[in-house]
Parts: sequence; structure tokens; C-alpha cells
Amino acid sequence: MQDWAQERILYSEIQKKLFYIIPEKWESIYLYASVIDRPHQKPIGEMYFYYLPKGIIKKKFVNGYEIPSLFNIDEEQYSKLITDIYNTIKLLREHSIKAGIRVWSNISISIENSQFKIEFDYEDLKKSQFNSYERHVIWRYNYLSEDIETLSRKDRAIIENYLQHLYLRQINKKDVYTQEIYQKPVKNIIDFEKTLSVEEAIAQSKSEITNDTKEKKKKGLFKKNKPIDDIIEDDEDDENQAFSNQILNWKK
Repeated sequence: MQDWAQERILYSEIQKKLFYIIPEKWESIYLYASVIDRPHQKPIGEMYFYYLPKGIIKKKFVNGYEIPSLFNIDEEQYSKLITDIYNTIKLLREHSIKAGIRVWSNISISIENSQFKIEFDYEDLKKSQFNSYERHVIWRYNYLSEDIETLSRKDRAIIENYLQHLYLRQINKKDVYTQEIYQKPVKNIIDFEKTLSVEEAIAQSKSEITNDTKEKKKKGLFKKNKPIDDIIEDDEDDENQAFSNQILNWKK
């Protein structure tokens, strides 16, 4: 028999850890994670998440992996917090294995309008016709409601191919679970009151880089971050990186 109490505890843990690492008020959070089994080896997987900042003005989704640079948070420590979330998601999957129920390959989590929603997908990702980069583009299109007209030519082609795929083939059935979001107060990684908005953080970051780049280069402390799209492109060119996340991946 499935232990729903243990699952609900893990759902709460995932939410609390997400709430902790987002350093400003938000309207919604979307997360994707996969765990891919390999014979006689440890599983590999990837995870990415986005949040929509709260505000009167219509804002764009923020890639969770950009938070350290936007809010001046230690990147190494932040990576450990993200890895902790992924490990909690792996515990959720291990619980399914122990309970003897159908084991999922990837999940999509949405948190908005006081509701926590998790979709369980059972697609065999090793046999997927879409690679890691393409699945990321498709996921953003489906969950972040990205306008196809705003995408690059390459990404538009991916979505068009995906839509054709849906037309010709049956969509994989997903299991869906919903509950109210975790309501108790959660300490944030930094105080909201002391946090700049995303726009202010970007402006300040650009100003600091302009003023301090030369000095930091002399001291060997300045390291230019690679744009997200460039990192994805690099992964896509390497077949061995097919299941890599654009910033963090788990292959151990």
C-alpha cells in the first residue's frame, strides 16, 4: 500500500526548499526534474526551475540558476541548495520504487494560486526523439506559455516539430496530484525587505561590472559567466551530454 503520508512530507520539503532559495516575492514557480536509470550504473538526470516575480507590471520568468548573479549570492553554496532539492526529488522517486507503484522518469511541478501541482511522466527518455535541449525548449513552451513568435528560428523549428509529433502520435498519459501549498512561514535565503527587484539587481550588476571589472581582472577574481543559451548549445553538440542540464546535471 502506498504511504501517502511520507509522500506529503516530501512534497512539503520540496516546497520549503524552493521557497527558501527564491530571494524575492513571487507569483508562481515551475520546476522540471528527470531521473534516468542506467544498467549497472547510478542514474543521471537534470533539473531546472523558473519563477515569476510578484509585481503590478507584467514581468518575465526568471531562470532559477541566474539567481546568484542577480542577487549577489555565493554560487557554490547556492548550487548545494539546488542539489539538495534534486536529492529530495530523488527520494520521492525512490519512495515510489519501494512502494511498488509505477515509477516515473520525469516530473513537472507548478506552484501558483495557493496550489501545489505535480505531474508524473513515464516516458522512456533514453528512447525519446527529442534531446535534452529540445525537451527544455518544449517544456518552457508548455509550462511558461512562451510565444512561439518570440523564439529563435532554431527553437521555433523545435516547437513546430513537437506540435507535428503531437498531431501524429498519442500523447503520453500523465498522473497528476494537487494539494494546497505549504502554508507555514519559511525563512528566506535573504530578507525580502533588503532585496532588490530583478530589474534593479540587473541594473546594479551592470553598473558594478562596469566599475570593477578591470580591478577584479588584475586580482584574478573576475570570472565571466557564460550565457545560458551558449551553455545549452555546448551540451547539445556533445552526444555524451544528451541528458545534461544547462547548468547543473547529475551523472554520478
